[in-house]
Amino acid sequence: MNEQEMKAFSIKLMQEAKTACFTTIDENGYPHTRAVFNLRNLEQFPTLEKVFKDHNEDLLIYISTNTSSSKVEHIRNNTAVSLCITDPENFRGLTLGGDINIVTDEEIKTDLWLDWWEQYYPKGREDEDYTILELNPKTIEVWYKGKFKFRFT
Repeated sequence: MNEQEMKAFSIKLMQEAKTACFTTIDENGYPHTRAVFNLRNLEQFPTLEKVFKDHNEDLLIYISTNTSSSKVEHIRNNTAVSLCITDPENFRGLTLGGDINIVTDEEIKTDLWLDWWEQYYPKGREDEDYTILELNPKTIEVWYKGKFKFRFT
């Protein structure tokens, strides 16, 4: 598979996989991994398809989180992160790495907002505890049933 085919496979996996794990580096230099929503999953988040429609080449990822979370605390000290999107039943996966940003663009935060998130952010989209993280990956590693493993930057 060439790089373009790998990107196409990656987009398809991002649109289908329900499992995503996000890793930050804590204050002691150790990785800290936790589950997050895969906002590119079309079945779970169909209204967000429009947000990602122009990001098939860069594999942009957004992550919603609480401003008060350990994720944000870790990122303020070290922006290096990793996100693994996986389909364990079919042994397919994608690991994205790079430096993550805290989004300050209110239009992006509005475009991503889902009303049911009020359970996490009681004051709604304007809740000071509502944060969006943006990852434009610098490294991408893809695997499928051990048949190929390809890494590109």
